[in-house]
Amino acid sequence: MKKTTAALGAALLAISAQSAFAQSSVTLYGIVDTSIRYLTNANKANDSEVQMGVGPITGSRWGLKGQEDLGGGLSAVFRLENGFNLWNGQLASSNTLFNRMAYVGLQSNQYGALTFGRQNTPLFDQLGNVFDPLTVGNFDQDSWLPGALGYGLRSNNSVKYDGHFGGLEVEAMYAFGGVAGSVGASNMYGVTAAYSFGPFSFDAGYQQNSDLHNNKYRVANVSGVYQIGPVKAMAGWLYGQDNTGIVDLYMGASGSPAANFAAPVTNTNRIDNGLYAGAVWQVTAPLTLTAAYYYDHASNALNPDGATLSTGIRYSAVLLAEYSLSKRTEVYGTVDFTRGTGAATADFPGRNNQTGVAVGLRNIF
Repeated sequence: MKKTTAALGAALLAISAQSAFAQSSVTLYGIVDTSIRYLTNANKANDSEVQMGVGPITGSRWGLKGQEDLGGGLSAVFRLENGFNLWNGQLASSNTLFNRMAYVGLQSNQYGALTFGRQNTPLFDQLGNVFDPLTVGNFDQDSWLPGALGYGLRSNNSVKYDGHFGGLEVEAMYAFGGVAGSVGASNMYGVTAAYSFGPFSFDAGYQQNSDLHNNKYRVANVSGVYQIGPVKAMAGWLYGQDNTGIVDLYMGASGSPAANFAAPVTNTNRIDNGLYAGAVWQVTAPLTLTAAYYYDHASNALNPDGATLSTGIRYSAVLLAEYSLSKRTEVYGTVDFTRGTGAATADFPGRNNQTGVAVGLRNIF
């Protein structure tokens, strides 16, 4: 009898363990992507270069994400995501393993998700997933005002809410600054509201980042998408007001005066008005074409001397073709041109324009 009871208990325990396992999941995923790129006016001498580097829209990464069913439509979730440079095997961010995302939280089927850790900002989520034709491009020459957000695209020490209510999605985030004696220093908060109905999607949002001295960088955005058969048309506007000096630094291409400024110049009240338009066309099942145009008008922008201020205009035009060899593997090619005038010449290492041509290979797992 004791043996029978013990055997039954062991069987029930095994069934319970299998049931618990069935309600939990952990997924390994990632993207392996690199391109070979030709770029004009790549240094002060206006020499051209050919270089292997990041892809135009997706950086290489690997990650783990998990979910555990807690019952009643509630789940525990986590995500750990690391970016790396395929061409040299290094971490995308020095001494930071999970530089892209590292969070844990609770998710409700009815009320949305509440997560804690290092996370994408609501602004980055919406532009990257829906409203920017290049999902916030990686090349310096393709980047526009979101690229200048720099640290504002992701935040450490953050609490984030993401809720879906029919066609409405609301995201809100607050990041603790962690500076003794000042609640506002180095903190961040932002909110977006996106609504979809039929072929239309709209998004509006606001974000504020503070530096260690409580100087502010504020961004407001309005964006829209319209699906016309196999074509998605996109357009939007970003308004930025910066007193942290980070925009002057982050708008600069590699080797430019802006990228080499010794430190941010604060309290200049730089104002940016960024406009964009683009389209993504699914030509055939394997072939996708993307065209994008970005424009930014900046006032109180830092000149190449790093000391005086003036107005600057910068614009970029990009064409991207992607061809799927399978469900997981794509080849692509891209051509882009960018030019700047006035204070925007600080963003270029030589002449005030650059042309890039790249081909690449992407595998998704």
